[in-house]
Amino acid sequence: MVMENININNADFEIPSDVLDKIQQNIQDIIESFDIPDSNKMEVIKKINFMYTQTKQMSVTDPLTGLYNRRHFETSLEREYMRARRYNSALSLAVVDIDFFKKVNDVYGHSCGDYVLKEAAYHMINTFRKTDMIFRYGGEEFVIILTETSANNALIPLERLRKSIEDYSFRYHGEKLKITISIGCSSNTQFETPWEMFDDADKALYNAKNSGRNCIKPAVQ
Repeated sequence: MVMENININNADFEIPSDVLDKIQQNIQDIIESFDIPDSNKMEVIKKINFMYTQTKQMSVTDPLTGLYNRRHFETSLEREYMRARRYNSALSLAVVDIDFFKKVNDVYGHSCGDYVLKEAAYHMINTFRKTDMIFRYGGEEFVIILTETSANNALIPLERLRKSIEDYSFRYHGEKLKITISIGCSSNTQFETPWEMFDDADKALYNAKNSGRNCIKPAVQ
């Protein structure tokens, strides 16, 4: 089995989803070869499959927010972009950034920052459809893939998210926090690669931040 795709960074240990699939299948094949009653084999396989499901979920999930992680975003964007190109269907991609997040950490501490990230993730989960995919890209930045969604239709839930964050009473140890987000969005599926679409949305995010923050900016088509 080729294992070079496994990343080891200090104490972090991430196993790619495809490697987990190979491990799970190999273990199941080994158990099938055991000289024990079939009923015992099935019980062991059930337990292995349960642990495998849990481990696989952890490999694609951000532990703080419960959203999908960056690794899963990379594979999901490739898949959804190619699908949109193949079937000529609409696709939108939004990059979301919490405004002045460093100030939250500096003034109130990183525990408060974690609280804000988890609350923001909760708002995202409650705003978007189950067919949409929400990822914590890194730090205070999130990415949302809106499937079968045009540029105009994407702005509706994105504005709803922006407003819900702006109006929400973030409170940490009795302190009321004013939190807002900036959003950049691209719906252009005519790039050579999906990463150009991501860069397009990222540039729109910087436009939103340079326009005073707490706003949505579509990419310039």
